[in-house]
Amino acid sequence: MAFQLDNIQKNKKDKKDSFDINSILKKEINLFGNSFSNKKKEAFYTELAVLLHAGLELKDSIELIGTEQKKEIDKDLFQNIINNLIEGKNLSDAIKKQKHFSEYEYYSIQIGEKTGTLQKVIEELGLFFKRKNEQRRTILSALSYPIVVLCTAFLAILFMLQFVVPMFADIFKQNKVELPWLTQQIIFFSESFAKYYWLGGFVLIGIFIFIKLFRKKVWYRKLFSKILLKTPFVGDFIRKVRIAQFTQAISLLVSAKVPLLNGIQLTRKMIHFYPLQISLKHIEDDILLGKTLYKSISKQSFFDKKMASLIKVAEETNQTETIFNRLTYQYNQEIEYKSKMISATIEPIIILLLGGIVAIVLIAMYLPMFQLSTVIS
Repeated sequence: MAFQLDNIQKNKKDKKDSFDINSILKKEINLFGNSFSNKKKEAFYTELAVLLHAGLELKDSIELIGTEQKKEIDKDLFQNIINNLIEGKNLSDAIKKQKHFSEYEYYSIQIGEKTGTLQKVIEELGLFFKRKNEQRRTILSALSYPIVVLCTAFLAILFMLQFVVPMFADIFKQNKVELPWLTQQIIFFSESFAKYYWLGGFVLIGIFIFIKLFRKKVWYRKLFSKILLKTPFVGDFIRKVRIAQFTQAISLLVSAKVPLLNGIQLTRKMIHFYPLQISLKHIEDDILLGKTLYKSISKQSFFDKKMASLIKVAEETNQTETIFNRLTYQYNQEIEYKSKMISATIEPIIILLLGGIVAIVLIAMYLPMFQLSTVIS
């Protein structure tokens, strides 16, 4: 059984490559991300799977979930889906009209409807977003403490440069003390910072605008992902996260009886990470030429060799779903371990680095004190 994927809107590529200021101005501003977040999607798909398993109709299940929502925007979202179902549309068509759902969700649900495995697909979507949320929490827990330490130390250094250093500089000038080279440099940096600190704000705004303008361009995605993957500690961690997302997606689609080629095509549209998308495109081309998934994935350096070996076993034993579930579990375990390792490694580095900066500032300020005490005496 094959599924048509050619009905994707052709103009999406053009929209991605263009910048429309009006579309940005009309966007709803959400300080904490999308109003219908991945956490809410996890709850939605999990509850929907439970209600369908209990024997409720699809419309009644969604109606019941909609009444539990606290925000009006979420209630309106579910009401729009219910209205589309009442008009005779499928669930996949109903969520396609809502901007909060991705193409991956749309095609997964559409495949579930065509194959009669909608309940299974919805259950797997709940698990998919659960794992995705766990990965996000793991990353945040690994970076939260170092970021707090970094921000606190930065504010302390900022306070010293803005208030403490100028005070010492005035004392030295009044007493005509000849300053050491290190002290002169710190005072120069402090005075420059006081005059040109506003440039930092413009630089940050410029970086934000630059990213907003070019983040969907191929050259930017290629360059950014290349730098990201070559970053020590972080690069391999990000690669593992993306591979885990790939194995989760394939596991979901294979369990819904989706052909492997279609599953790779859908996954490539869902995971917006340039190196993975390019690798999946090469794999897709190889499979169309008659090659096995094992041979295709072995040629891509983005994937691990042990992954290719397990896929070879899966193809020989016809246990694709089981193997991909196992791969997902293994990569999630590795991600959790690496996140703890990154956190344990970054914390002392940041503390030592910032402690060294504070120490240099203090030494620079106290070096002339010996000369000052001599002058005063």
